[in-house]
Amino acid sequence: MNQSIQRHIGPFALLLTGLGSIIGSGWLFGAWRAAKIAGPAALCAWVIGAVVILAIALTYAELGAMFPESGGMVRYARYSHGALVGFVSAWANWIAIVSVIPIEAEASIQYMSTWPYEWAHNLFVSGSLTTPGLLLSAVLVVIYFMLNYWGVRVFARANTAITIFKFIIPGLTILGLMMSGFHKENLGEASTFAPYGWSAVLTAVATSGIVFAFNGFQSPINLAGEARNPAKSVPFAVIGSIVLALVIYVLLQIAYIGAVNPADVMKGWNQFNFKSPFAELAIALNLNWLAILLYVDAFVSPSGTGTTYMATTTRMIYAMERNNTMPKIFGSVHPLYGVPRPAMWFNLFVSFLFLFFFRGWSSLAAVISVATVISYLTGPISLMALRRAATDVNRPLRIAGMKLIAPFAFVCASLILYWAKWPLTGEIILLMVVALPVFFYFQAKAGFTGFNQDLKAAWWLVAYLPIMAILSLIGSKEFGGYGILPYGWDMLVVIAFSLVFYFWGVNSGYRSAYLDERDTVHGEKTDEYATSGLSGEEWMSAH
Repeated sequence: MNQSIQRHIGPFALLLTGLGSIIGSGWLFGAWRAAKIAGPAALCAWVIGAVVILAIALTYAELGAMFPESGGMVRYARYSHGALVGFVSAWANWIAIVSVIPIEAEASIQYMSTWPYEWAHNLFVSGSLTTPGLLLSAVLVVIYFMLNYWGVRVFARANTAITIFKFIIPGLTILGLMMSGFHKENLGEASTFAPYGWSAVLTAVATSGIVFAFNGFQSPINLAGEARNPAKSVPFAVIGSIVLALVIYVLLQIAYIGAVNPADVMKGWNQFNFKSPFAELAIALNLNWLAILLYVDAFVSPSGTGTTYMATTTRMIYAMERNNTMPKIFGSVHPLYGVPRPAMWFNLFVSFLFLFFFRGWSSLAAVISVATVISYLTGPISLMALRRAATDVNRPLRIAGMKLIAPFAFVCASLILYWAKWPLTGEIILLMVVALPVFFYFQAKAGFTGFNQDLKAAWWLVAYLPIMAILSLIGSKEFGGYGILPYGWDMLVVIAFSLVFYFWGVNSGYRSAYLDERDTVHGEKTDEYATSGLSGEEWMSAH
């Protein structure tokens, strides 16, 4: 069977794939959570978040066109900096993506808890899911698992309808809330525009789910190898999907701000403790038809995203096994269905762990957002290191202005990490390093071949993570620190350190031996596509 890459996806289809991946549970809760943290100035937080994600996404768009392969985002740093940086980057990216699976299930059950039944009200109490709520969330995760277990064809057919539904319901929500009576005084009269200060706006970018809400931009990048003319269609899809999503999210934020009762706003935006924000607003405004649609969509949208990410994380574990940092069993692909089932079982187990430790959408969204930012840090550095050290690699896409975009993206990612506030920043950085014994175990099995060179290329990251934790600890009180660094100056210090680490990281990159091995891996990339029996459209929908 011919396993060469088939370039069959056009630019608009690629854009819709990105937009469909971006619109998940983030829209159901993001507007409420951002306004709770920042008030009406949450509108600015969405724009800041989109600009940062767009800069990061452009660096990955170029990398995705260079290396169109399954689970590619866990391999790029390995090509530019060797095994150690590659492992930390892959681990962070996997943590950020695998935790999306349980958060989508939790989103559905959290919305379900405001159904007009006593048993439903008992699913989510005092800001966290109860035992019955957790069990129902676990059932949903198992459903996502089963839809992927028998290959991508089953999900591909369902996902087309899910994607269409995803776009219609947010549009109806915006129209319904705005037409039912818009309280413009909520934008600056019932409370000030930024009632909790601009530091709260920046924290909202990092922890309210804004970064998480834009995370689906990866889909067009992962499909770069199947895109017609990737030099044009990939940046078009990445930029277009983020900009369109920003329009949707900003309109939803405006609709939310204008729909809440001005008398309640006077008590403070942080007093709103919705379980299912838009559904509860719809009921309060007697928009029962909208509430019903929202309750349905609270299962449809998150389930579509959760099922997609179950597939994505499986490919990541598969790719990490190809990096020789996971047991060989995770590289096993089912001969009939073309999916790595052992990797699926592992991700199912990890999803259950996240369900147990994070029992609500808000708490898990903050963790995902910060882990996501850490996972993106290596993209700008890897790209510019490869431009410097691997000039022979074919580049179907070369984005102009990257000498400015890449450092800007890295600095912004570092700022978001800082804005997340201590102790969350420190906790997530700790989560990034706890897996290092796994890396050293596999290095020892391989006899530490090439380890000295990999360590030399990794010192920038080894130093970066603890220094960012220290800056967060001693930073201004507005961002949870001890106040040793005053507000304003603290961000200038973070920017200065970020630029130092950026140039250190770029200049420590090298043309790693893994680039010479990638022809084999590249050939394996399409095995799931080739064995799936899917048409191009079905494959696109499933991913």
